[in-house]
Amino acid sequence: MDYQATPNLVAMFHDRAIHYGDGPFLWTKRDGEWQSMSWRETADTVGNLARALQSLGVEPGDRVGLVSENRPEWLIADIAVMATGGITVPAYTTNTVDDHLHVLSDSGAKGVIVSGKALAERVCATAVQCPDLSFVISIEELEDNSHPFETLSWTDALARGETADAPLPDASEIKRDATSCLIYTSGTSGKPKGVMLSHGAIICNCMGAHDFLHQLPGFEEGKEIFLSFLPLSHSYEHTAGQFLPISIGAQIYYAEGVDKLTGNISEVRPTILTAVPRLYEAMHGRIVRGVEQAGGIKQKMFMKAVNIGRRKYENPGSLGLVDAMLDPVMDKLVRSKVNERFGGRLKAFVSGGAPLNYDVGVFFTGLGLTILQGYGMTESAPVISCNPPHPNKMHTVGPPMKGVDVRIAEDGEIIVRGELVMQGYWNNADATAETIKDGWLHTGDIGKIDEDGYIQITDRKKDIIVNSGGDNVAPQRVEGMLTVEPEIEQAMVYGDKRPHLVALLVPDTDFAADWAKANNEENDLTALVKNDAFVAAIREAVDRVSARLSTIERVRRIKVTAEPFSIDNEMLTPSMKIRRHVIKARYGDDLEALYGGG
Repeated sequence: MDYQATPNLVAMFHDRAIHYGDGPFLWTKRDGEWQSMSWRETADTVGNLARALQSLGVEPGDRVGLVSENRPEWLIADIAVMATGGITVPAYTTNTVDDHLHVLSDSGAKGVIVSGKALAERVCATAVQCPDLSFVISIEELEDNSHPFETLSWTDALARGETADAPLPDASEIKRDATSCLIYTSGTSGKPKGVMLSHGAIICNCMGAHDFLHQLPGFEEGKEIFLSFLPLSHSYEHTAGQFLPISIGAQIYYAEGVDKLTGNISEVRPTILTAVPRLYEAMHGRIVRGVEQAGGIKQKMFMKAVNIGRRKYENPGSLGLVDAMLDPVMDKLVRSKVNERFGGRLKAFVSGGAPLNYDVGVFFTGLGLTILQGYGMTESAPVISCNPPHPNKMHTVGPPMKGVDVRIAEDGEIIVRGELVMQGYWNNADATAETIKDGWLHTGDIGKIDEDGYIQITDRKKDIIVNSGGDNVAPQRVEGMLTVEPEIEQAMVYGDKRPHLVALLVPDTDFAADWAKANNEENDLTALVKNDAFVAAIREAVDRVSARLSTIERVRRIKVTAEPFSIDNEMLTPSMKIRRHVIKARYGDDLEALYGGG
């Protein structure tokens, strides 16, 4: 399709729906079976819901909240809001009542579409405090309709829309530079801000992503399969897991949940899988542990395949005659079996949302799996750059996408210009002015651009630790190396204005179980973190990492906790980034105590 000529996201969707008609589009599992919804059926449902929203008073520019897990109704609701000329305001299902209150009141949402009963209760408790909110549509039936605003079931809303007389705005008349959605940042450093993204910003992202994907061997529009499991309320999945598949005529399967992801991958057999680095790290850990447990010839063959693949990637000319002859044998005996674990037709992993550990990326590459690391932020809709299939430079985040200008400011900050840049922060002119200067989006990341135009992230401006000696340390680099070790599940390093780094560590549960068994201890993590011998084993992993780091990056002392960083305890964002300010508030005294001995 012609991305540059596409007027808006609604028109893009309808163009694809007309083209693919009765072909399968959206898949979800019901009663143990995957069931599909066609493009035509989806378009008809979008139209009915949009007319229902109009009848509820939604006008161009009005904001409508959307709180739901990933499912077909999410996409339908999102496009239906936009079809009225309205602005979608996605919110995480993990939001607290206070979080919902902030998002709905700050955005001035006229209404909200919510999925399940539990979510509806939380949202309705908030909605009564939002004077601008006049309706709630629940995808599942509500038991309590005694609210000061109108409540409708999804079925009733669609029925109302089907009989509505008022025509929808002509999709072609919605301006490309009109605001399509208001996505709130995940709040890694404080109160979430509403990011205003135009239709054009997301279309620009889709155009750039298509430019990279069409380089994949076997890529074919209308034939690709996506498995959606990252929260659609996050800009990454909203663009890469929804509108990009729409633009290339792909089918979208909605995973049953992260806990069933492995099984869903085997069933769906996706061709493209978008995920955050944490998932690839977890996959890497599970594969390595499984191989170690198998032992013997299987382990030796597996490691041989990885090592040959790594050397072939890092220095193709380094393979000797024997390894060159073994490489195709490894394809058949090892790599093909790994590929089958992911369904057997995977063309690429796509990684975004946070830096991908180099060793993890090379590990999958060595196993014959293409992994494309991208880079971006909510304020850029969100993708700025991505590695192409070839040349794929794993230590970089690739060249800028089509239609994107990138340069390095005098202080080393990466700044970005183009249609993808947000229109600003909702109701926050000061924050907007701090972030967008002379049309350039200031990312907060420090980096450089190599001779091939590839961007390399070296530091995070806001997360940089400045020790008492004035040295700058990028915590994400150290944390990424720590969490690759099999003993460590999660890590946060600490040391601003201090003489050296210390770290808060969460042990890997599988390692803890194995250690407890080998040492005749009870598998109780709360007790194990108080066991000196167990902590010493964790310390050994830290020392292995420190041996590969510079003096200022080495972790001198550690605090081991049994409490994982999670979304529920607010130490993780829904996109799996650590909330440093929350962790520091919880463990700050413990971390400071590590400096007691100097």
